[in-house]
Amino acid sequence: MKNRFRSRLTFRSAAIHLALLAAMIFLNYCLPQRELLAYPLLFAAILGGLNPFACGGAYLIASFPALSPEASLCAAVQAAFTVLAFCIVRRLGRRPGAEKYAFALAAQLPFVFLFPHAGYPVFGAMPLLAQKAVLSAFGFLLCILFEGALRALLFRAFRARLPAHALAQILLLWLLTGSGLYAACGPDAFFAVTCFFLFSGVLLLKNAAAVPFALALSLPLLFAEQTALPCGMYAIYACAALLFLGYGRAAAALALFACYLVAGYFFGKFALPPLQTALFLLACALPLLILLCVPSRALKKLRAALLFYRERALPRIAVNRSRRAVGEQLYEVSALFREIAAAFSVGSGDDGAVPYLKTQLTDALCKDCANLQKCTDAGVFRSMDRLIEVGCSKGRVNLIDLPSDLTGLCLNSAGLLFTLNKHLAEYIRFKTEMDTARAGRELLAEQARGVSEILKDLALTQSEEYVFSEEEETLAKALAGAGILSYELFLYGDEEDFTATMTLPEDADAKKVCALAGKALGRALTLADKIPLGAGRACFVLRKKAKYDAAFGIAAQPKTDTAASGDTHSVLKLTERSFMVALSDGMGSGEGARDVSDRTLSLLESFYKAKMPSDVVLTTVNRLLSFSSEETFACLDLAVVDLETGIADLVKIGAPAGFILSKEKLRVLEGDSLPMGMLETVHPATMRTQLGEGDFLLFLSDGVTGAFPSSTELYTYLSGLRPLNPQALSEDVLQEALRRYGGKAEDDMTVLAVRLLAA
Repeated sequence: MKNRFRSRLTFRSAAIHLALLAAMIFLNYCLPQRELLAYPLLFAAILGGLNPFACGGAYLIASFPALSPEASLCAAVQAAFTVLAFCIVRRLGRRPGAEKYAFALAAQLPFVFLFPHAGYPVFGAMPLLAQKAVLSAFGFLLCILFEGALRALLFRAFRARLPAHALAQILLLWLLTGSGLYAACGPDAFFAVTCFFLFSGVLLLKNAAAVPFALALSLPLLFAEQTALPCGMYAIYACAALLFLGYGRAAAALALFACYLVAGYFFGKFALPPLQTALFLLACALPLLILLCVPSRALKKLRAALLFYRERALPRIAVNRSRRAVGEQLYEVSALFREIAAAFSVGSGDDGAVPYLKTQLTDALCKDCANLQKCTDAGVFRSMDRLIEVGCSKGRVNLIDLPSDLTGLCLNSAGLLFTLNKHLAEYIRFKTEMDTARAGRELLAEQARGVSEILKDLALTQSEEYVFSEEEETLAKALAGAGILSYELFLYGDEEDFTATMTLPEDADAKKVCALAGKALGRALTLADKIPLGAGRACFVLRKKAKYDAAFGIAAQPKTDTAASGDTHSVLKLTERSFMVALSDGMGSGEGARDVSDRTLSLLESFYKAKMPSDVVLTTVNRLLSFSSEETFACLDLAVVDLETGIADLVKIGAPAGFILSKEKLRVLEGDSLPMGMLETVHPATMRTQLGEGDFLLFLSDGVTGAFPSSTELYTYLSGLRPLNPQALSEDVLQEALRRYGGKAEDDMTVLAVRLLAA
């Protein structure tokens, strides 16, 4: 037992035992004749797992204020019996059951027969022994109630929401302990202790819950002074501190102290002798100064513990566990796609064509030739290697490709050329099939890598846990201050993807909610969604408001005497703060060109919606178009714009020049790559540019640019424009191009304009 006590003797356990000793002393001051009301606390402490010998010693020390040897003897017998009884139960390896109440009842007998008691007039002519029996019954009842109170304080406070009966038990323990504190130390010491806890509650709770907490602290005064006035004063102290807490801890402390001085003036405290007046002032000033010296970091830690106690933790924990499991699964699937990409990746080594063709030639022509040895000695076969390499490069060979030494020694040059060309034709067919298969495998590998990257990003995002945030309490207070009751609040996401989800009355003004939330959280927010929940409630989803917004304009005219235009365009919202615009011009005009444009934009939209990397998107779309059985080429203008920064990532593939119209100047966007689908590999012209408020981004199809004799004339025309909106700009440019064509569209014509606006 000694070793066990040493192993548990930590700073925390020492503080708990010292607090237990103080509570026992004050409990024994609760009744006028210093009855041992501390015994129920001894009983509860031992049941709560505290060291029984330390608790028994504290109980014995707490009996000394009775100033009676009989009282100390009574306490010693009670402590010895209780410690021995529980130690025997522990020694037997059992937890105390119903017998613990028998121990508590038996421990009252020393009080009945040993404690000196003069009796109370309220009991009338009742014998002293009977009066002590009544007090013993009260003590036995307190044993049951204090057990629940101490267990709640030691094991459940700040870890879970306390039930109502536990709160009532704790309040009873404080009522008796506080009454003893008032009786033992006087009103100034009582206020010093309660002022410390009152101001601590204000700093930690930061809401109206501090007022009932202050009322609970004042209850011992209600019984000691038999007036409800102190309860009202404690409520005023709490309200004053809360009222000025928004200006800082010092302001709240000064407000509380000022109310204390006003109360002291009306109660005549300043008419007392100087020493008593100084003690009166010190009773409030000292605890406030102590709390003002507590580091803000320590208060934040305590407040975080209190928030955990008050919040509904289980739903958030369940969400985090689900997110973690999904993240782990996504990461495993990402690894699977990485393996698939590795399996389909194709090396770029030598295909072994030269040795193979050389073997075929020598077996067919040189095996039985009379000059075989002579050719070998002269190194003719090295010249044959060079001839085969030339053939692989050109696809076939002729007489002018024959090396001179090979012509001089070979007896069958014509047969050599015929046989080599025959095998070269077979080799080229085989190589074409292999290249097609290799390109297909490379395409699958690139797609697998792209899917792997997407899944990995999702896995990392899903693995981030939602934690408790003090901003939720700040937001709740801001809404409550405006008369909007928030039932639940949930803030999550980083700075760029911040989301606030809250359950509010369904008729709450969305604009007002966004304004209040934005001011409380220090970021501009906008309503992203509102989900009705029934019973007059709705879920409001707020997201970070982007710095910019965008307006779009499109004007198009198909080629004259053609039903369908080969130009297509796309405007696609990628995220809350980014969008994509694209203009695709299929080669030619009519249904075929339109089909190519539609197919190109449809592929691009699908890939960008899936958040594929841009290089993978462009390469994949280009290869898919090049695999088509028909010659399908498309010119492309594409821009992805970030509405938070105004940065635009631009891609041009075979398209004519684009433009950025700003107040200061006209910028030209040019690229020199071939249209998509023309070659197996695409080399797009990519650039990044900064757009500002009021800037126009302008894409033109070649049918529009072709109406101007030169790029200089187009530049001069656009420089003179002062557009008001993107739709008007698109229509003006299209009409000017038609005018230059003489009113007849000689090609498909499309103008796509985007203007960046302040959000």
